[in-house]
Amino acid sequence: MFDPDAIRADFPLLGRTVRDGKSLVYLDSGATAQKPQPVIDAELAFYTQSNAAVHRGAHQLAEEATEAYEFARTAVANFVGADEDEIVWTKNATEALNLIAHGFLNASLAASAKTTGSGSASDVVSDAAQERYGLRAGDEIVVSEAEHHANLVPWQQLAAKTGATLRWIGLTDEGRLDPETYSVIGPRTRILAITHASNVTGAITDVPELVRRARAVGAYVVLDACQTAAHMPVDLHALDVDFAAFSAHKMVGPTGVGALFGKRELLEDLPPFLTGGSMVEVVTMESTSFMPPPQRFEAGTQMVAQVIGFRAAVEYLDALGMDQVAAHEAEMAQRMIDGIADVPGVRLLGPQDSADRLAVVAFEVESVHPHDVGQVLDSLGVAVRVGHHCAQPIHRRLGVHASARASAGVYTTAADVDAFIAGLHEVRRFFGLAESAAPAVRGGV
Repeated sequence: MFDPDAIRADFPLLGRTVRDGKSLVYLDSGATAQKPQPVIDAELAFYTQSNAAVHRGAHQLAEEATEAYEFARTAVANFVGADEDEIVWTKNATEALNLIAHGFLNASLAASAKTTGSGSASDVVSDAAQERYGLRAGDEIVVSEAEHHANLVPWQQLAAKTGATLRWIGLTDEGRLDPETYSVIGPRTRILAITHASNVTGAITDVPELVRRARAVGAYVVLDACQTAAHMPVDLHALDVDFAAFSAHKMVGPTGVGALFGKRELLEDLPPFLTGGSMVEVVTMESTSFMPPPQRFEAGTQMVAQVIGFRAAVEYLDALGMDQVAAHEAEMAQRMIDGIADVPGVRLLGPQDSADRLAVVAFEVESVHPHDVGQVLDSLGVAVRVGHHCAQPIHRRLGVHASARASAGVYTTAADVDAFIAGLHEVRRFFGLAESAAPAVRGGV
């Protein structure tokens, strides 16, 4: 049986008090999740027993560190339905998405140099990479209005540097991707970069339908799985995406480590982003050959302790059962939605029920700035996010500059949600807004 109260006991930080001794109600898991004791213990054990550089040295500590490092790759791959050689360690999902975009950029520059006969870029990027990943003027990259900046800005930059055109899928008034705008995926589309779930509305994307449309025009699919990997079952092979990115710190794991998934045959041709030590085969003064993936993309000293903590995190989530995690969070989402509906003058941004959405609930309180909402809640011990959540376009589409956001995790209890809703009533009282002043706004813009 899934017991969030028992799970909560595994997370030491959740036992602390804040703001004049108030119990902590942590509803900012969409930004970063708290860490269970097994994750903390895994990192500590590495530092106290096996700390060494990986893939280097012949001594026992180096062997133990390398074995743990690669075992973690297998564990994370299994957790997201991938093969171990399809997982590349990055410092976060933003770096993973930039790695993909720069791979396309390097291939595009090489292809252009080959065509014009200028420079030597084509000498260091294979013909296969240039053919597979080279973009040119008139090609199109498709994103959506729901994207986190990490899955928007790199593609804006790639379009600007290659002459490709950036296009986007629009949103419904409820904040879901609008099927009426899926037709933006067309014969010139080369890349479809899409979120698995919005970090503002919690709306889950119909990935199979978008993959189907991308396949019909021969486009690559890049998935931002940051919001889903810790909150619902994710099988990247079953989804048939080409690349995906996710971060450990949102998955009850350490900060400073994320992962790039890429289909094996695609990683083999993707030009590297960072170069230097650890990712090379042979280096002379004139040229360098690179290791095969995934090592090709892991230049420099790696974040070994964090990787090992990442393994402990996915093992912890796997033991809970991701189907049960998803069911629990659907309950928390519905409880938050229902509670917000009972608070006058509070507008919920996003879907108005828990179907096909995560327990990520953004909202605005009439006549109160989101930062002020956050401060009052914080004074009560309730931690939420405020601002644009690195997703300005979706806020603009929904007609607001910023919002407050409550987001649940595996450790969120009904009592946490109830404290949050009580806090919203207190926000209104604090700012002198009569409880009977206006009904809750339940949809639209």
